[in-house]
Amino acid sequence: MKKIIICLFMLTLVIMINKKEEEIIIPNEAIRFRVIANSNSIKDQQEKALIKEKVEKEIYDFINEAKSVDETRNLINNNMDKIQAMVANYNVPYKIKYGKNYFPSKNYKGVLYPAGNYESLVITLGEGLGDNFWCVLYPPLCLLDNSSEDVGEVEYQFYVKNLIDKF
Repeated sequence: MKKIIICLFMLTLVIMINKKEEEIIIPNEAIRFRVIANSNSIKDQQEKALIKEKVEKEIYDFINEAKSVDETRNLINNNMDKIQAMVANYNVPYKIKYGKNYFPSKNYKGVLYPAGNYESLVITLGEGLGDNFWCVLYPPLCLLDNSSEDVGEVEYQFYVKNLIDKF
C-alpha cells in the first residue's frame, strides 16, 4: 500500500511539473502597432479607440496581401502619408513614429509578449499619458481581437500558434 501511495505521489508530481502553461512568443520578425491615448479621460480614450479603428482598418486594407515582413514594412513606409492624413482628421496633437519603439511586457490569453524595443508603428496622441492599444500587424494578429466569435483561451493559443508558424 505504501508503494502505491508513493507511486501516485510521484506521478502527480511529474504531471504537475509538466503541466506548465505553454506560452507562444511572437516571432522576432514581427511588426507591432500601438496607439497611446493623451490621458485616461473618457474623451481621450474614446478618441484613441476611434483613431485606432480607422487606422487599423486602413493599414489592414493595404497589408492584407503581404507575404513577408519586408513586404509589410515597405507597404507601411509607402503609405505613411495616408496614415498621417487619417490621424490629422481628428484635429488632435499627435506624433507618429515607425521604427524601433519600446513596449512593456504583456501576457494576453496565455500568449507572452515580452518587453523590449520592437519594430512598430506608434501613434502617440497629445501627451501620450493614457492607456494604450497595441497589437501585431505582421504576422496579422490584430484582427483576432476584432472577431465577433467567443474564442476560448486554448483555441486562441492554437490559432495564434498556427498563424505564427505560417509566417
